Amino acid sequence: MTEDKKIRILSAISLNETQAERIKSVDSRIELHWYGRKDAARIPLEMWRDAEILLTSGTPLPPPEQAPALKWIQLNFAGVEEDFRQDVHLREGTQLTSASGTMVSQMGEYVMMALLMLGHKAPEMLRYQQQKIWPEHRIEKLEPVELRGSTVGIVGYGSIGREVARLLYSYGARVLATKRDVMHPEEKGYVPEGLGDPQGNYFHRLYPNEALDAMLKECDFVVVSPPLTPETHQLISTEQFAEMKPGAFLVNVSRGPVVDTTALVEAVKSGKLGGAVLDVFEEEPLPAESPLWDAPNVFITPHIAGISKKSMDALVELFVINIERYLKGQELYNLINPENGY
Repeated sequence: MTEDKKIRILSAISLNETQAERIKSVDSRIELHWYGRKDAARIPLEMWRDAEILLTSGTPLPPPEQAPALKWIQLNFAGVEEDFRQDVHLREGTQLTSASGTMVSQMGEYVMMALLMLGHKAPEMLRYQQQKIWPEHRIEKLEPVELRGSTVGIVGYGSIGREVARLLYSYGARVLATKRDVMHPEEKGYVPEGLGDPQGNYFHRLYPNEALDAMLKECDFVVVSPPLTPETHQLISTEQFAEMKPGAFLVNVSRGPVVDTTALVEAVKSGKLGGAVLDVFEEEPLPAESPLWDAPNVFITPHIAGISKKSMDALVELFVINIERYLKGQELYNLINPENGY
């Protein structure tokens, strides 16, 4: 890269002036062009020709010969669809990075809300309120399962799981977690200052993925947060629910297909599972005929756990840090490995 060569950055996501100036401030050679999501498909071909860096939400890419200079694509979400991942993989020399770490604050709060709701029987109390019932034997029926002294299992100790573990520390919960590589508990991806568990200090025990069932036997609460890959498709199914403690609770903020819906419905109906908070589903929007709507003690939210007014600023901050690393020839944060899918 020559000293005076322009660095064209395309954003297929709308930016405000402050965010655009933050990106351009990294280096005087940066030439930034941004488009709204709806306009991204109409980016002129001449703009693609010299584009070196792309910020996108997964907008379809032009053929490689129409974007020959494209060296790096930064996504605005953590999970990467397989088709998009493979498209980038076929472009020799093009790096792909995720937004992992930029949504941990709001998602950590969502999970804590869910754990407290389940433990303090909020779904049941809401049902009584809607029916205008002051329940008999309310103390026995609504006695809480407190986080303090409880065991919380985190399936997938990534950026979300690490933030949940940090928050749980002050509650006095015992945290267990699964991870692909238990010999390296530290976080190698992007970690916002003051958040998460960069050194691996907040879990009590780390299990290899193959020992998931052994971990589930210990848990009062289970938080599901791994990426969706062929290996994690229906990772939590009938066998896993059978391993859980009677009355255990589940929170899913991963992807819908990681949890077997049919098995989940059976588990809550039988009482094996005490309740669940679900933000993701195998089919979205969740169809009106889905049995989940009427499943007992299941609280449903419409895939909003990662939403925040601060999301775009957080993404831009990661992007700026990665641009600085890119210009210095350093390894980028959150590089996607096409073989493992994240």
